[in-house]
Parts: sequence; C-alpha cells; structure tokens
Amino acid sequence: MDASIRESMDAATGPPESGVAGQFRRKRPSVLQGKIIKWLFFLCALVSVLTTVGIMISLVSQAWSFFFEVSVWEFITGTRWSPILKPESYGVLPLVSGTLLVSAIAAAVALPVGLATSIFLAEYAPDKMRRIVKPVLEILAGVPTVVYGYFALTFVTPQLQKVIPDLVVFNALSAGIVMGIMIIPLVSSLSEDAMIAVPRSLREAAYALGATRLEVSLKVVVPAALSGIVASFILGISRAVGETMLVTLAAGATPRLTANPLESIQAMTSYIVQLSLGEAPHGSLEYNTIFAVGILLFLMTLALSILGFWIVRRWRQQY
Repeated sequence: MDASIRESMDAATGPPESGVAGQFRRKRPSVLQGKIIKWLFFLCALVSVLTTVGIMISLVSQAWSFFFEVSVWEFITGTRWSPILKPESYGVLPLVSGTLLVSAIAAAVALPVGLATSIFLAEYAPDKMRRIVKPVLEILAGVPTVVYGYFALTFVTPQLQKVIPDLVVFNALSAGIVMGIMIIPLVSSLSEDAMIAVPRSLREAAYALGATRLEVSLKVVVPAALSGIVASFILGISRAVGETMLVTLAAGATPRLTANPLESIQAMTSYIVQLSLGEAPHGSLEYNTIFAVGILLFLMTLALSILGFWIVRRWRQQY
C-alpha cells in the first residue's frame, strides 16, 4: 500500500529536474559558458589590435629621429639609396621599385595560375581528385621561404641562364617567378572557397540555357565569386610585398631604380635584413633607416589590406 502511494506521488510531482527549477539549473551552465567564450574571443581580438598598435608605436618612435634629420619628401622622392657609403643618400625609391618589380613578376605568375587552378578544383575536378590535389597543393604554403630562396638561386636561375646567357646570378626575374610559385596555394585556395560558395542553382540555370561548362565557369561562377577572388589576389600580392628571405637570397643587394627584371635589385625587406646584421651602430641615423623603411612597408601592406576590404564590401554578393 505504501509503495503504491509513493509511486503515485512521484508520478504527480515528476522527476527532480523537471519544471522551471530544472530548466534554470540547465540554463545556468550554458549561459556561463557563452559568456566565457565571448570574453575569450574578445581577448584574442584585443591581443591582435594591441599587437598592431605596439608595432606602430615601435616603428614611429624609432623612425621619428630619422625623419627629424631627413625630410619625408627627400625620403620618398629620392632616387639614390646609400645610407652607409659616402656620400650618404636616403632616397627610398630604389628599394620601393625593387619590391614592386619582384611583386609584379610574382603576381603575373601566381594570379592566372592560381585562378586557373581554383577553377579546375571547383568546377572540373571530381571530389576524390579534389581531396588529393588540394592538400598536395597546399603543402607548398608550408615550405619555408628560405628553401624557396635557395631553390631560386640554385635551380631556377641556372635554368634561366640557359635561355638568357647574360642573366646575372642575383636577379629579380628568378626571385619573382619562385615567389609566384610560393603564393599560388594562397590564391587558389581562397579563390576556390569563394567559387564553392556560389549557389548550385546558378550553375544549373546556366546549364539549362545551354551553356557549356567553360561558359558556366567563366561567365557565371567567376563573376559571382569576384569579390572573394579579388580579395585572394590582394592578399597574395601583400604576401609578395612583405616576403623577406626569398628576395634576400635570390634578388641581390643592389639598390637600383630599374624596371629591368634581369638586373640585381634590393627589396625593402632584404635591406632591413642586411642592416640588421650589425653593419650600423645602434641608435645611429643609419640604424634608424630600418624603421623608416619598415614603416613605409607597413603602410604599403596596410593600404593593400584596406583596398581588399573595400573591394569585398563593394562587390560582395550574399546568397
């Protein structure tokens, strides 16, 4: 009798965790976890922002003493860069031209090849092939840049010298070609992700109208994914502008204002590496040129990032 009464009371009251009190107990841990994750993400974003601010403060504080003695106009418009040898000259245009020359060659190699690769992976390759080809291609992104530098110096340059006998050992052409190979995985991977995000219905509608696969790829998918493709291009160019070890090893150390890719040049990053090895005393005007060049390089990459952000917002299509 007592057992039956107890069972009926349990059935009336329900399990201990049921009702409003049980729901409140279940919600409290989830709310607390959400707040912890929110603040964790906020701290990660704050670290990134503070790091950027710290870099800017470090560059500006060191470059201030340089620009106190050398005018900004002379620094930006000067055509001769010789901060160590007599007579000293602090025109940064030879370093900027060397950086842009190598980056232009790299872009000419990486952008069309990367785009073609992404079109193949997104529109033509079967799923099994894509699962194999894409990881193999992305292995190139994990190769150390110093390896690319020696590859350009010991393999690519000798091969180019067979075609161009007058080519010097250190040249912009070899460095630009290998740099283009280095950033192909970056361009192709991001472009493919943008193409995969295009709805399947757009492709099917084009096929229904009688379009071929090539026409669908070039006239439907690529325009629809244009913002992501352009963003990958700008990100790849930014990587080329900021590359250090490859241009240091393969492009040379001769600051020269030239557009000839067969000559030896010096990029902004390679100059920073060269002078950081101890050729100038700490705190001297020559030493502070590192930070002057660094802040200009930082502003160039920042401008490219802002341009990419603007392009994505301007032409982005949400499906």
